[in-house]
Amino acid sequence: VRLVESGGGLVQAGGSLRLSCAASGFTFDDYVIGWFRQAPGKEREGVLCISRSDGSTYYADSVKGRFTIFRDNVKNTVYLQMNSLKPEDTAVYYCAARPRAVAGTAGEYDYWGQGTQVTVSS
Repeated sequence: VRLVESGGGLVQAGGSLRLSCAASGFTFDDYVIGWFRQAPGKEREGVLCISRSDGSTYYADSVKGRFTIFRDNVKNTVYLQMNSLKPEDTAVYYCAARPRAVAGTAGEYDYWGQGTQVTVSS
């Protein structure tokens, strides 16, 4: 099982980034994919996840209206579109996978990527 994030980088406040999570080694369609983030000195928090049926569930109130998630089951990839970025969005962003039902806590996910750094300058 492998999850590989990409698309992170340095962006000014108000800018946008699109993160990708490319999955392999499992039946992608059967899994929920979640995005988490961890800032220095803070716990890992759930940002968004997307169910197998393409429904999206938000877990961080701070990203509502700014971040969206979508999946391409042909490419086995999930995307996190981040708009109107703020300095407080600075963190390492991880994608993770779990079967069947959506969930918002890190401990409920089975597989993890290595993370990609997002830095938002003010």
